[in-house]
Amino acid sequence: MKNKIKYTDGPVGKLKVVKDFLPPPEQLALREDNVKITISLKKESVDFFKKKAKESHTSYQKMIRQIVDLYASHYRQNT
Repeated sequence: MKNKIKYTDGPVGKLKVVKDFLPPPEQLALREDNVKITISLKKESVDFFKKKAKESHTSYQKMIRQIVDLYASHYRQNT
């Protein structure tokens, strides 16, 4: 881009107010009804999820939780 924009403190021109269309923060951070548990898993399974989570830049616990949720949802619908 060869043309550089020159900014000034002068008038900007005709402005238009845009209606705020974003939801408030409390509507963005939806809380789910979660329950904390303690579970023992095979070391190789946890290592697998840790490796995949690192590759995906996410939490391995979130990945495991997602799998359990999908499993429960699948079989809840089929019963």
